[in-house]
Amino acid sequence: MRKSDKPLSAKQGAEVIIHRAARIEDAVHEFRQKRAQARGKVPTVIPYAGYGSTSWVRVLARVLLTTPTRPGSREERKARTQHESVRGWRSFTSVPFGNASVTVEAGGRSHTVAADRGGVVDAVVEVALEPGWQTITIGIEGGQTVEAPLFVLDPSTRFGVVSDIDDTVMVTALPRPLLAAWNTFVLDEHARVPTPGMAVLLERLTTENPSSPVIYLSTGAWNVAPTLSRFLSRNLYPAGPLLLTDWGPTHDRWFRSGREHKRENLRRLAREFPDVRWLLIGDDGQHDEEIYADFAIDFPDSIAAVAIRQLSPSEAVLAGGRSNDEVHTEQTGATWVYAPDGAGISSQLTEAGIL
Repeated sequence: MRKSDKPLSAKQGAEVIIHRAARIEDAVHEFRQKRAQARGKVPTVIPYAGYGSTSWVRVLARVLLTTPTRPGSREERKARTQHESVRGWRSFTSVPFGNASVTVEAGGRSHTVAADRGGVVDAVVEVALEPGWQTITIGIEGGQTVEAPLFVLDPSTRFGVVSDIDDTVMVTALPRPLLAAWNTFVLDEHARVPTPGMAVLLERLTTENPSSPVIYLSTGAWNVAPTLSRFLSRNLYPAGPLLLTDWGPTHDRWFRSGREHKRENLRRLAREFPDVRWLLIGDDGQHDEEIYADFAIDFPDSIAAVAIRQLSPSEAVLAGGRSNDEVHTEQTGATWVYAPDGAGISSQLTEAGIL
């Protein structure tokens, strides 16, 4: 047997297949990008809400190739409205502009950062900004400059909220295997149903803690960020950054892990804001309890409490059952509350001294 004919181990074979998937996706992106540019399309920055401290900010955006328009023209306003209203499968037909360089202007300073292979910009830049909601600008050569909102935490902030979206602030009532596809490719924000009492709960939390951030951590793709933002705004949820994930394979696996995405971002928040204690809000459909429990054990000083929305029996069946983890306050050292809606969670958080 020649050396080149030597059989691959199971691990080596998996690595070849997985890496090939990423290469194929890159080739498809490159083909679509060249074709779009040949048809006259130009880079366009889609800004997302970011967050940070008074000395640095995390900038979030996505770069796509779109039909050029004159700034301020009727066509430009129409194109912006169409992009903002795009939903479902159409959000995945956009052509990403991978590895593009964008310029971030913030606090009188200019920074050049790069998008990833899928056109997503997720970069930290050093800048001095006042606490509260601030605005930065993001530009790209050959495209227009856009504004992006940022929530800057006050150095004295000691409390924050991280909330899941599906089955937590939004009732999905769909089997989990179909949930991502339905929410991604079909449904718009008008047809989504808010969880009873959750908007009031989050509003109470921000009213009592006005300098505290609300961060929405979801396994959804960046493609649907505009739809999710409109849903949250329409249903009077507090404004806050969305932490979503990219679509498709990575350099080392077929699909991105939703659970790992949540774990990594929670750990990142704990490292970025070591003095902030987070109220984690999720549901008991499979994974949130496990993820939050692990975080509470690993970062006990970063937990204020954990609030779990209990799914109804029918929702639990559609979600594939409830979490099998027996999580207790004694095991994690954190306060855990359970209720089927925002009103019940609010009442228990009040009893626990969180509200």
